[in-house]
Amino acid sequence: MTDKTRSIVTISSLISGGNLEQLDHHLQFAKQNGVTKEEVADIITHLAFYVGWPKAWSAFNKAKDIWK
Repeated sequence: MTDKTRSIVTISSLISGGNLEQLDHHLQFAKQNGVTKEEVADIITHLAFYVGWPKAWSAFNKAKDIWK
């Protein structure tokens, strides 16, 4: 598994589980591992329909800070 794929799985798991206190750290790793702003937005949008919009909005706000 590539580092990029591992990052995508990790941030998806953290958002799904509501473990947002760990998300900043792993979003930063995801960015370093090549996950783009557009990809993270797509991931969070897709997850929103399954895990709920409140978790997704919290994740969007954290991602927005990292991908300024």
